[in-house]
Amino acid sequence: MGKRRVPRPWTAAVAATSAAAVLGAFAAFGAFGALASSAGAASSGKSGTIVAVGAENEYADVVSQIGGQYVRATAIMSNPNTDPHTFESSASVSRVVSAAQLVVQNGVGYDTFMTKIESASPSSSRKVIDVQHLLGLPDSTPNPHLWYKPTTMPAVAKAVARDLTAFQPDHAAYFQQNLQIFDASLAPYYQEMAGIKATFPDAAVATTEPVADYMLQASGIDNMTPWALQADIMNTTDPSPQDVSIQDALFTSKKVKVFVYNQQVTSSVTKAFYKLAQHEGIPVVGVYETMPTPGYDYQSWMLAEADAVYNALASGKSSPKL
Repeated sequence: MGKRRVPRPWTAAVAATSAAAVLGAFAAFGAFGALASSAGAASSGKSGTIVAVGAENEYADVVSQIGGQYVRATAIMSNPNTDPHTFESSASVSRVVSAAQLVVQNGVGYDTFMTKIESASPSSSRKVIDVQHLLGLPDSTPNPHLWYKPTTMPAVAKAVARDLTAFQPDHAAYFQQNLQIFDASLAPYYQEMAGIKATFPDAAVATTEPVADYMLQASGIDNMTPWALQADIMNTTDPSPQDVSIQDALFTSKKVKVFVYNQQVTSSVTKAFYKLAQHEGIPVVGVYETMPTPGYDYQSWMLAEADAVYNALASGKSSPKL
């Protein structure tokens, strides 16, 4: 993560609170974990490794954090240098998904190949967490990048703990304690968004597509890029000349403070925006659709993205890549 250049008075208090919460959870985990382990040893056929799959690596990461030693989680999409929207399944992917006991997928049309694989190899014992359905979102939801929505992963983690407990009830305390640790560890990310909102209210930015829009909205940021342009770029459609002109004017007229750039999916159009932003001295913040690895878990990834936005607003620092 980039080094913060402007002091934030809330940082120390939040860090202390978060650390206390996590340390307290770990202390309790020692007792609960010991009970779970002894109970698991006494169970019959319920103490093996649960095979799980996350369609995107950020979901697989959360499954791993909640399941710990009792889960082996595999990510289908994990390459930050490829376009997830154009991902094509293969026989090997089908085998991995078909063998999974627990599947977490995004929904909203983002990873429809998962549903096709599951339908082709049905299993009455397989549990599937479709995040769209978990959040009660309609198919018409315009922005499918649900993991940037601050309320998404706590709901996913809770559902994962529930389903893992159904597979291995003797380890319920272990999964619940990991859930508490996970929830507590999100506090710095939430506080960073609150800090952006308090320090730079209604700050104006431009984007290429709605990858991090949920995070920007939660941070009180005004995204001035036309929605039609964002949607066109997301759907690999050429944006209209009118929308391109509006976007260009955001840079040349210095109407925005930051350019939030999808580092994972680029085109001649987005690269032209990037060059124009640089030419006009507007800092660029790169965001991703799959979690950059190695070096990040979900929490540190989201915090790094929010931190980059803060630094760009506070000191004009560009962070085109994590």
